[in-house]
Amino acid sequence: MPMPELDASLVHQVIYQRQSIGQLIEPAPSIQQLDQAFSAALTAPDHHRLKPTRFFVIGADQRAAFGEVLTGALKDLGETDPVQLDRVKHHPFRAPLLVVAATQLQDHPKVPFFEQILSTGAAIQNFLLSLQAQGFATMWRSGAVIESSWFKQHFGLNERDIISGIIYVGTAAKAIAPRTEIDLHNFVKQWSAQ
Repeated sequence: MPMPELDASLVHQVIYQRQSIGQLIEPAPSIQQLDQAFSAALTAPDHHRLKPTRFFVIGADQRAAFGEVLTGALKDLGETDPVQLDRVKHHPFRAPLLVVAATQLQDHPKVPFFEQILSTGAAIQNFLLSLQAQGFATMWRSGAVIESSWFKQHFGLNERDIISGIIYVGTAAKAIAPRTEIDLHNFVKQWSAQ
């Protein structure tokens, strides 16, 4: 069955315009808009269709509780500075909606863990691009807290599972400068056996 013809310029425009934006405000995506983004995410390359990617949505009414989890995770990693602990407690209020992305690693003779982690990375990129196409903005963050076993337990994950980041989602509070043009010659080379 032939693929429907797409306007490639529109697809590329969405890709080129996507940037991390730190100041995010309401509105956040609706459930239907989020579902569309998650559906796009889960079309990412996935060797043997293991579907290792998991998403956990933190709505506006759960941000304070999530801030306490972040604080507990930082304590779990040995942080004792009250300023740092208070700072991380307020991180969830940087956006009206947050999504924790993780890789639930599965043993498979033909699919090493690194491929499963890369699949989650591709899923996150699809998620970000889908939200961008729908008029929303995002910030993909990580930080020390995602390494905490205590933090992983709050999402039903095992010690070996990987949290790939916390995605802040909302509407851009202000316009940001366009991305600088990238000189492809610094990154792309034609390979030859000679």
